[in-house]
Amino acid sequence: YISEYLESILLNLITNAIKYKFKGRKPVIYIQTYKEHGENFLEVSDNGMGIDLDEHGDKMFGMYKTFHRHPEANGIGLFITKNQVEAMGGSISVTSTVNIGTT
Repeated sequence: YISEYLESILLNLITNAIKYKFKGRKPVIYIQTYKEHGENFLEVSDNGMGIDLDEHGDKMFGMYKTFHRHPEANGIGLFITKNQVEAMGGSISVTSTVNIGTT
């Protein structure tokens, strides 16, 4: 992997987990790596606001796409993250439940 890309990917995912924390709940972020069926995985999960994937799933990694009203949201972070992951031969996906969290 490209260490600068990995740093950028982690920074964006962790920043998003903090930025979109669930109001009134202490934010919890889990970061883990594991190997499954010979493939390496990096997983970042949080207990934040979550995203309605039925409504926004097809736009998740699009440029300038935002899904919550936040003054610092610019819709570029996940787009860049996806491009960095794919440039290293990987893929990225999301699972989420509104008011429960996102992985």
